[in-house]
Amino acid sequence: MIMNQLLNRRRKIFKQSELQFMYRLIFLFNLIISGVFSVAQTNSLKYDTVSLSLDSAQSQFLNKNLLLLSQKYNVAATGALIIQARLWPNPNVNLTQGAYNTRTQKWFETNTTNGEEAAQLSQLILLAGKIKKQVKMAETNYQIAEYQLYDLLRTLKFALRSSFFNIYYLQQTAKVYDEEISSLLLIVKVFEQQKSKDYVSEADLVRVQAQLYSLQSEYQNLIDNLNDQQSQLRLLLQVASNVYIKPLVNAEGLKAADPLAYGLKSLFDSAYINRPDLMIAKANLILSKQNYYYQKALAIPDITLGVNYDKLGSYIQNFNAINLGFDIPIFNRNQGNIKSAKIMIDYNDAQLQSTQKSLEEQIMRGMQKAIDADKLYKSIDPTFALHFDELARGMVDNYMKRNVNLLTFLNFYDSYKQNIVQLNSILYNKVNSLESINCYTGTIFFNN
Repeated sequence: MIMNQLLNRRRKIFKQSELQFMYRLIFLFNLIISGVFSVAQTNSLKYDTVSLSLDSAQSQFLNKNLLLLSQKYNVAATGALIIQARLWPNPNVNLTQGAYNTRTQKWFETNTTNGEEAAQLSQLILLAGKIKKQVKMAETNYQIAEYQLYDLLRTLKFALRSSFFNIYYLQQTAKVYDEEISSLLLIVKVFEQQKSKDYVSEADLVRVQAQLYSLQSEYQNLIDNLNDQQSQLRLLLQVASNVYIKPLVNAEGLKAADPLAYGLKSLFDSAYINRPDLMIAKANLILSKQNYYYQKALAIPDITLGVNYDKLGSYIQNFNAINLGFDIPIFNRNQGNIKSAKIMIDYNDAQLQSTQKSLEEQIMRGMQKAIDADKLYKSIDPTFALHFDELARGMVDNYMKRNVNLLTFLNFYDSYKQNIVQLNSILYNKVNSLESINCYTGTIFFNN
């Protein structure tokens, strides 16, 4: 009789402790669902968080990026060569003064009837329009330098916008890991306390710990990727290394963006007009033709005109004369350079066709990626994330009533994490594919 009373009392105490444990878990998960708990990113480095919109980021990028600044200097330096190309050769002056007169045995006799003095002035005259052709080539080189600046701007702007949106979606994904790791850390702590009282089995504790370690490993890889993107964005914006950028994004606008909003023809037409690398290819073809005509002009000899005066060195005193000189094109008629320049025309023409073909293929492939990504996103139930709180509370109730076991309970949170991670990845792929179309066309069609 006494033994039965003791056993019943022990069972009662056990049930009360188990019930307290379950209530503690329920309270814990409700706090997690409500977003009270979060994992702080422990790092010895301290960052200053800066919230930044895309427009502000692009404005700062245009004003401070050092690669753009250096390319602007290159454009200015190339423009200065146009001035140089317009300049004619300088006239040449040649003065002669007798050093020693062997007859009078005097040095540097001047202003006497015995002193020798001579002077010559000459000017090289460029024929066949060489100056004009040089100027045209310099102007084309200047245009190429400008196009190179625009092409650098295009590629860097794509890198900026891509990193900006990548950081945003990685941060959204990090929040999911943050919540789940928070929950598992607290569960592990409670389970460790209750294991000594035999309220929790060793298997359940090990299962929770294993899932926690797996999540922490995935989370660290995610944070490494996020920090790499932060580093790239800081370099593009030329901000301090201790700045942590938090993108401000119109998430609904990104979701609603339609890759079919613009026709394929308008995309191609824009690329033909605005793609700087295509403009560079066209300018290189023009430059090769200009160089061909310039090399042919070099085959025509230039002439040198001059006047000279000689006081005593000629057949008469105070000799005056005019000079005319030019090369005789017998051996060197610039044949090799002319042939090379002609071949370069064919080379640059092939490069132009290749660039145009590559441009068309990039737009087609970019559109296909954008359409596929948008189709995949639209196939996902948009209410899934919105109803998670309700589903989570229902799962907690079922776990409390022992309708589901711990493994099923934890798998629910893991499935939620996987779905949100995939959703963010799909959204980023959609946005990045639209940004690729902007880059391929050289026009901001999708300004999210």
